[in-house]
Amino acid sequence: MTKKTLLCIVGPTGIGKTALSIAFAKAYNTSIISSDSRQFYKEMTVGTAVPEKEELEAAPHYFIQDRSIHEDYSVGDFERDVMKKLPELFEKNDLVIMVGGSALYEKAVTHGLDVLPEVAIEIQEELKKELEVKGILWLQEELKKNDPEYFETVDVQNAHRLLRAVGIFRASGKKMSELRTGKSQQRTFHIVKIGLEADREDLYDRINRRVDLMLERGLEKEAQQLIAHKELNALQTVGYKELFDYFEGNCDLAEAVRLIKRNTRRFAKRQLTWYRKDESVSWYHYKTRHTEIVQRVSEQLMEV
Repeated sequence: MTKKTLLCIVGPTGIGKTALSIAFAKAYNTSIISSDSRQFYKEMTVGTAVPEKEELEAAPHYFIQDRSIHEDYSVGDFERDVMKKLPELFEKNDLVIMVGGSALYEKAVTHGLDVLPEVAIEIQEELKKELEVKGILWLQEELKKNDPEYFETVDVQNAHRLLRAVGIFRASGKKMSELRTGKSQQRTFHIVKIGLEADREDLYDRINRRVDLMLERGLEKEAQQLIAHKELNALQTVGYKELFDYFEGNCDLAEAVRLIKRNTRRFAKRQLTWYRKDESVSWYHYKTRHTEIVQRVSEQLMEV
């Protein structure tokens, strides 16, 4: 390896990315950057599957629970902060790891962000009022009608993302799927991407069991403590939204859990749809031994 390298570990939620990142961090004595857009927030631990204490202690981690849900933090902010942090980390190691399932945040670092049209404040406010009256299902249908391609990849439970895409369409008549050019900004470091995959039945079973484990670890209590802030963008997140509905009497607990599992599975499907379009990702079955993946990637890095 003759060039500074960012190793990105991607894949659907619940597939085992964290454990693999720890294996690489130990092998290369290096640091890990989280590109999970919900693990940034210190109030959200159980529902975002923040790494365990032993995992956090196994390697230096960055961008994990380093801010409050009350702070606005965009993908553009993340790109800026990571690009500022990387030179510092590359001073210590030739390899740095970035891991997470927030595809847009990973893309911001590896490719840069597309320039999007400005949306007038009047349009933004109008859409927010319509959302309050008509609900998120209406917003989802608006996006699906105007930009079905983007609808297939976006987190449809994330009202902030939906509002942005629908707002851009109203303001400019342009689709988010068309504005995402895919043209990469030049980076000064090399980028290697690997992904973990599983067949659908295995993945869905892992997701269902992961939700059950989160509930055992106190997800319901954590959500109860956050319901007063449910309108914040950070909390427009699978696992919390469904429990908020339960607390407000819109469904029983069993239904809330069913919806968490279903919506998480749907989210995983959208993640895979996005990542499968990236031909630079080398895929490994999630049951492959970590030592084998590290060895194979190390051989690849020798050619960098």
